[in-house]
Amino acid sequence: MAVEHPVATPAGDQTRIHNIGYRAYDGPRLGRAYARRSLYSQSLRGSYGLGRSVKSKVLPMLLFVVMCVPAAIMVAVAVATKAKDLPLDYTRYAIVMQAVISLYVASQAPQSVSRDLRFKTVPLYFSRPIETADYVRAKFAALASALFVLTAAPLLVLYVGALLAKLDFADQTKGFAQGLVSVALLSLLFAGLGLVIASVTPRRGFGIAAVIAVLTISYGAVSTLQAIADAQSLGDGGGSSGAIAWIGLFSPVTLIDGVQSAFLGASSAFPGGVGPSNGEGVVYVLVTLGLIAACYGLLMRRYRKVGL
Repeated sequence: MAVEHPVATPAGDQTRIHNIGYRAYDGPRLGRAYARRSLYSQSLRGSYGLGRSVKSKVLPMLLFVVMCVPAAIMVAVAVATKAKDLPLDYTRYAIVMQAVISLYVASQAPQSVSRDLRFKTVPLYFSRPIETADYVRAKFAALASALFVLTAAPLLVLYVGALLAKLDFADQTKGFAQGLVSVALLSLLFAGLGLVIASVTPRRGFGIAAVIAVLTISYGAVSTLQAIADAQSLGDGGGSSGAIAWIGLFSPVTLIDGVQSAFLGASSAFPGGVGPSNGEGVVYVLVTLGLIAACYGLLMRRYRKVGL
């Protein structure tokens, strides 16, 4: 309750000093787990512009629609023509739509971390009770979850459409499960790379350009080198064909392509349609998991310095 203290003032002056005081908080202490969940949920919502301005919702929602529309068209074609299979495998869908996925990562990774760096709010997160690991895990999980929603939603459309078209239930369920495994791995890898690149600069525009450059230029360069190696292998009787698989280790998109073609029964986008063997596929898996772990480690190191 405010307490009034009368002050000696000239006649007619009604000046008062109000001592409103401070009260100690005696409610529940929700702790780190609650703070981590809150940061995760807010970051996930922000990845689709939820809780933000209408302008912030346009691009992520548009990209989500662009991802799902081709799947809906394929389902409509399969139903109308009474096809015995879908025009595109579940595991191939994300590879075909990799440009849209890269654009989504480029737009949302800087949104997730660059503003905190620009406005120097990261130390406020770390004041209490959140620690560096909580911040990194929440941001990493949020962007990976947003990417999983983006990439798994069209697969769900394909799966439901395939069942409505009365395609074989066992085959479609198996393909759908393989597709989910593939996009889950892709989501973790792309989220890690996007956040690491975006965390380098507080300027969102620079972060967007850098993410697009890394994801798209690397894929274009690797695809070109693979095509050259394939052409040379035709000239030397297949002696250069072994290099095609190893070149694929240098692009995030071809890494996922190699893993799923080696272990998930997917057709490969590599020249000639021949992906890595099982032995080479093990290397692909190790490199992919190593990159994800390296991204997490780099983020931890980066935010330990920022939080000081």
